[in-house]
Amino acid sequence: MSDPGTILACRGIHKHFGGIHALKDVAFSAKRGEVTAIVGDNGAGKSTLIRCLVGVHQPDAGEITFDGRPARFAGPDDARRAGIETVHQNLALVDELTVAQNLFLNREIVRRIGPFRFLDRRAMKHQARELLSRLSINVPSVEQRVRRLSGGQRQAISICRAVGAGAALVIMDEPTAALGVQETANVEALVRRLREERVSVILISHNFDQVMRLSDQVWAMRAGRVVGTRRTAETNGNELVALITGAAGKAA
Repeated sequence: MSDPGTILACRGIHKHFGGIHALKDVAFSAKRGEVTAIVGDNGAGKSTLIRCLVGVHQPDAGEITFDGRPARFAGPDDARRAGIETVHQNLALVDELTVAQNLFLNREIVRRIGPFRFLDRRAMKHQARELLSRLSINVPSVEQRVRRLSGGQRQAISICRAVGAGAALVIMDEPTAALGVQETANVEALVRRLREERVSVILISHNFDQVMRLSDQVWAMRAGRVVGTRRTAETNGNELVALITGAAGKAA
């Protein structure tokens, strides 16, 4: 777990919810600068694992390391301060705020004049434009209210905010589930740009074609367990289906 090429790892993770054993002795790792995918049917434990890793849930047992050090986050804000941002399906954007305001939500730039502090809106707009340009994200204006943006643009803003906060690792839970073909392509292009910038990504997706296009490593889960991991270049969709359904074990 102290491999310098690994940004996040866990082992022996167990999680119970009453009589339900949601995670069973889970071991998982994500490499620096790569896109690591987690696949599995509904109820396989994918989202529960992520919530344990970022502090939404506290695991009942097991060890977690982030950036080479033991980690046990008290909550998502704690994980965020450490350098892990999570982009959920229900985006945490404020519709009535502008693009720039959303990008700097809870980390606003302020300037002081004597004992007084003021929001530096000009600086936030300038930095917002620079960040959007760096990631090739197209929106009409940083002063546009988020409610007027398309689903793909909103997803891109959410990812952009994670990068702008200086995240070393961005976790994406079904980032294109509700998007059309073109918007999906735009978000996938953004994921590739994050990898080019050496930002590590963990991707949860039911779309095996997307996983094969984007990821470097795939982890398969079934019934609360990790049942296999493969380098993406050395596997295919049929093998992944066999892993998550248990057909691979039956064939063996």
